Amino acid sequence: MRHDPGAAPARVMTKVVTATPVTMGAEKYEEFAMTEKPSAPSLGLLLGESRAMLAYGRYLLRGLGHRQLPAGNGQPVLVLPGFGASDASTRPLRRALTRLGYNVYGWAQGTNLGMNSKRKAMLVSQLQAIHTRHGQPVALIGWSLGGVFARELARAYPERVSQVFTLGSPINGDPEANNVTSLFNLFNPKRPPPDREAFEARIPAPPVPCTAIFTKQDGIVSWQCSQEEDGPLTDNVEVQGTHVGLPWNPQVLAAIAERLARCPETGNE
Repeated sequence: MRHDPGAAPARVMTKVVTATPVTMGAEKYEEFAMTEKPSAPSLGLLLGESRAMLAYGRYLLRGLGHRQLPAGNGQPVLVLPGFGASDASTRPLRRALTRLGYNVYGWAQGTNLGMNSKRKAMLVSQLQAIHTRHGQPVALIGWSLGGVFARELARAYPERVSQVFTLGSPINGDPEANNVTSLFNLFNPKRPPPDREAFEARIPAPPVPCTAIFTKQDGIVSWQCSQEEDGPLTDNVEVQGTHVGLPWNPQVLAAIAERLARCPETGNE
């Protein structure tokens, strides 16, 4: 979407589905101003990410409430962590999905410090191996940067992917509208300046059902940049909580479980 720099910000009608820990709420339409260049989350939101540890404590005491959610039937699911995180960060979500009856895999590549040719080849091989083992497409769940990886895997190999879930992932708007770019550049010193044309080319969703889960309390990635563009295969789900706490957020589990259960093999209704 391009705008006249001198014009007022456009008003965009975006479908948002709100979620509770057990059931999905009613759809609503929310109007917000989409500017040419969204800004990174405020310092207050960034400091608010400390609440993720309180949420993790609640998870340890109560779990994620999977017993009230629809069960799976062995469908394969691959979960990718965010930047600076490993499979340990997504363990709560993976455990809950396993208990619901899914065959769930972590990415098994240690800490996610960004994409490179070796990591890309390993992800492609892992997707192929899981697809072959189960004889059906794989659901991909990616937290933050992991969601960017998941969408591009689905774009390249749509026949191997049933659907994609992104959790607070920077998939729209502006690639610099976040509070982690400087840290990312530290671990990727040879990274060229952001290729905005390439970023914009990745904004359209891959040709599989895609659900973008976001929170307006996100202190890492601008929440406006974590939404899919409206389309027949896209959905945006708003939850409450922090960016860091998305992998152990009961509302996130509910949103994923409801959609995985709609059609066990393809994710389509």
